[in-house]
Amino acid sequence: MTESGETTTTIVDNTRHAALVALIAGIFAIATAYAAAFLPGGTPPWAPWLLALGIPIALGAIMILGAARGRMGIGPLKYPFAFVVAVLAIGFCAALAIPATEGPLSKLWLGLPARAAIVIYGIGLLPIIVLPVAYALTFEAQTLNAEDVERVRELGREYKTRSEGEQPS
Repeated sequence: MTESGETTTTIVDNTRHAALVALIAGIFAIATAYAAAFLPGGTPPWAPWLLALGIPIALGAIMILGAARGRMGIGPLKYPFAFVVAVLAIGFCAALAIPATEGPLSKLWLGLPARAAIVIYGIGLLPIIVLPVAYALTFEAQTLNAEDVERVRELGREYKTRSEGEQPS
């Protein structure tokens, strides 16, 4: 393997390794929060906060694992991914932090109570707008080019030849 090949492998491995660590941490936080609901004294106050942080971390890690490609890692998608994770974490935490004082005369934000507006418009709508635009802008750089497709085909032919040679006639 060439030096550039080793560097490429290291960068991708580091990106995927960090994403896997984040995914495991996020899943652990989510599982701990759900398990805490079964404690004898009821759900502790810290459990929803674990969900508010674990869910965005897990989702961000899954996005990174899906987008990591070649020596670029996730390339320019790191900014929209960071934005989405931050919006989710801030939105969930804000919805938890707002005091539960809503009533029939509460002020509405675009027709919804404050917590619902944060969840619907912040957590639900912003990522739906940002991610497709980010993918569209980086489509050419992040998708397979003709060289990559031919390399995959060649690897497939090599695999087929090897597997046919190993099977008894």
